[in-house]
Amino acid sequence: MAEGVFKEGLLQGKVAFITGGSSGINLGIAAHFVKAGAKVAINGRNVEKLEGAVKALQAHGTAMGVPADVRDYAALEKALLTVREAYGEIDILVCGAAGNFPAPALGISSNGFKAVMDIDVLGTFNACRAAFEHLRKPGASVLNISAPQAYLPTAMQAHVCAAKAGVEMLTRVLAIEWGGAGVRINSIVPGPIDDTEGMRRLAPSESSRQRIAEALPLRRMGTQADIAQLALFLVSDAASYITGSMMVCDGGWSLLGSGLIMQAVGS
Repeated sequence: MAEGVFKEGLLQGKVAFITGGSSGINLGIAAHFVKAGAKVAINGRNVEKLEGAVKALQAHGTAMGVPADVRDYAALEKALLTVREAYGEIDILVCGAAGNFPAPALGISSNGFKAVMDIDVLGTFNACRAAFEHLRKPGASVLNISAPQAYLPTAMQAHVCAAKAGVEMLTRVLAIEWGGAGVRINSIVPGPIDDTEGMRRLAPSESSRQRIAEALPLRRMGTQADIAQLALFLVSDAASYITGSMMVCDGGWSLLGSGLIMQAVGS
């Protein structure tokens, strides 16, 4: 965690449940939450990967893993109950499970399109819906991890564009419906974040990574810490009057437009 930005103990006494939490941006968020004093439960499908991530988190604080497929509502209900029994009331939900692969629309099968929609949209709904009974109190917070494809039509990403647009609208509707129960719901839109599976697929070579960095207004790739610091702010009391917002953290990536973005990637 960057020094001097958030004090230790910011999330002391809080319990967080993070889907897709065993790798990438979501694991980075989990690590920052643990260091800030929260008890964190990460969720994923790969048990071995989950166990490795938990071991790394436990070096800094309290963490556990709860395997479940976000497409399986009953499995998520069970996972959330397991966390509540172990740690007490849940205060924070981060919906980070997502699917992606670059392909033209004519190269995506019906099953491939459905898989991304099910993981991103249905998975986010399932996690939010199943967690509501645990979250319904003032101070509770939900973060949905989105992407620039939610509002930037992007070639080779028809499935992701549709899915993330769905996640964004779901975020806003739930913010309206659940605000009265004290639950705040916002989304984070990461840009090109280094050392993540998404960027390894989008920019597999060093030259493509360099082109992206040079094209960005801030002239650097983002880090997992950039996203985690924003997540810490959004779930903290400092953001107590923010709900239904889409927080873009992309170094100016989306300002380029999808055409320039794909050119920078080299597609």
